[in-house]
Formats: sequence, structure tokens, C-alpha cells
Amino acid sequence: MLARNAESLYWIGRYVERADDTSRILNVSVHQLLEDASVDPDHASRQLLAVLGISPEGMETLDVWKLTELVAYAKDNPASIVGSINSARENTRGAREVVSTELWECLNATWNAVPDRQRYARRAGPHAFLSFVEERAAMFAGLADSTMSRDDGWLFMVLGRSVERADMVVRLLLSRVQDSASSPGWITVLRSAGAQDTYLRTYRGALDAGRVVQFLLRDTLFPRSVFHALRQAEECLEQLDPGVNSRANEKSEALRQLGRARSELEFLRPSDLLEDLPKRLGALQTSIKDIGDAVSVQYFHSSPWVAWSGAEVSL
Repeated sequence: MLARNAESLYWIGRYVERADDTSRILNVSVHQLLEDASVDPDHASRQLLAVLGISPEGMETLDVWKLTELVAYAKDNPASIVGSINSARENTRGAREVVSTELWECLNATWNAVPDRQRYARRAGPHAFLSFVEERAAMFAGLADSTMSRDDGWLFMVLGRSVERADMVVRLLLSRVQDSASSPGWITVLRSAGAQDTYLRTYRGALDAGRVVQFLLRDTLFPRSVFHALRQAEECLEQLDPGVNSRANEKSEALRQLGRARSELEFLRPSDLLEDLPKRLGALQTSIKDIGDAVSVQYFHSSPWVAWSGAEVSL
């Protein structure tokens, strides 16, 4: 496969996942700001922007409407929902020969519907727009699953989606590491990751920080856990590197870093999980960034591309 097509498919997976995850997070945050009068809108908005790596330049005081404009609708913000959808569409346009017609039509129809959805959301509230993005991302994932051959193109798209998903969950956890073990903020994290129902069924309704972190970082069955995403990305790279010398156990740089990050989570004692959690999550976030850089250098013959405009979440 041509490097440009591989790169486009990788970033299509990342951008669609980014739009989906950002919609989930913003939807939960907007509901919290509108329903809970005790929450400081400015502080909560800035905390969310830190998670997403967005700098609120020129804004002295933030509220739910300014937050939504910046995170959801800003076309000039590459980390916004609209910016991510546009980037996914442009990458799909550039890789039409390796993308199914159904996938192109899904993204193109989504982009064409955005202006009307934005106008309605500004009158009636952002929930309808954010739900629309989540539904279209789910449709895209279903179409990709049912229309794409399990070849290199599929592997690059899943690789991008998995790397982005792991990065987003780590950012979510970093935003709450200072909360108490029984803080309701952990429910917000679960809801933002689409994990609340599955978590409650797994732990029979028991809620504490240790279980939430364990579930979102190390659960082997939940598809949005960091471990599951890293393992899926590792499987993609193993299939993309059939020529690696298995007898000498030689690994590519991207695969080596992925395996190290995955094994550190896999073999960590549960009792040590919360020990120095901010440092552990910061190191994991750096590892995910390094994995993305290594993939870019190895497969796309380009310098590392910074996936997010912001650096690490400041605590």
C-alpha cells in the first residue's frame, strides 16, 4: 500500500475516534454544567479544555455556550468536533481508491449535515448535535467493519482508532487524579468514556476510584479500556510487520514501544495501580505519543506529527 494511503487511513481512524470521544465528553460536561448549580462553569470548562489540549486564548470567563462553540463548532480549531470531521473527510477524499463508497458517503453526508445541525443546536442546545456525531461515528465504524477487507488498509484504520482511544482515556483519567476516591467525578469519567453501564454490571454498582481506574486502564474485555486499545494496536502492527525476524525476537520501534506500554499495564499489581497515579498516567500519555511518532516515521516516512495542540494536562 502507498504510504500516503496508509497515512490517510491511519488518520481517518484517529479523527473519527477523536470526534466521537470529544462528543461524548462534551455531552456529559454540558449536562453537568446545566444541571448542577454548584459547579463553577469557568473552572469546569477550563478543566475540560485541558483534557482536550485546547487553549482558551482571549477568553477571560468561560461558560457552557463558549465552551461548546470552542470544542464543538470551531472550524479553525483542529481539535474541535467539526475540525475532526473535516479532517477525516479530507483524508477520505485523498484515499478514495482504497476506501469503500459507503464510508466516503457516510463522512461526506455527515459533513454536509453539520451546518444545519449547528444552527439547530445553537437554538435548542448542543445535545442533539453531539448525539448526531456519536451516531454517525457509530455508523462509520459499522460500515468500516462490514465493507472493508481485512487488509493493510483496515489495519491502519484500526491502528489509528486504537491509539487515539487510548490517548483519550488517559487524558480523561488525568483530569480526575486529584479527586477523592468517592468523588462523583468518577461517574463523569465513566459516562464520558461510554463505560458507565458496563462498569456497574461488572462491579455490581460499587463505585470507587480504584475500581474505575482499574476498569478503564486494565480491563481485558471492555473495548474502550487502554489495555484493550493497546493490545488491538499491537495486533495490527504485528500483522503489518510480517517480515520482522521472529527467531531473533526483533521488533520495530513502534511495536517495541507498544509492547512495553501494554505489558506494564498487564503485569502491574492491582494494589500498586493508584500509587503515584499522576506520574504513571503522565508516563503512559508520553508513551502513546511516542508510539504515534514511531508509526509516522516507520510507515509514512515523515517527521512525527503532533496529534494534539496541547501538551500534557497540567494539574
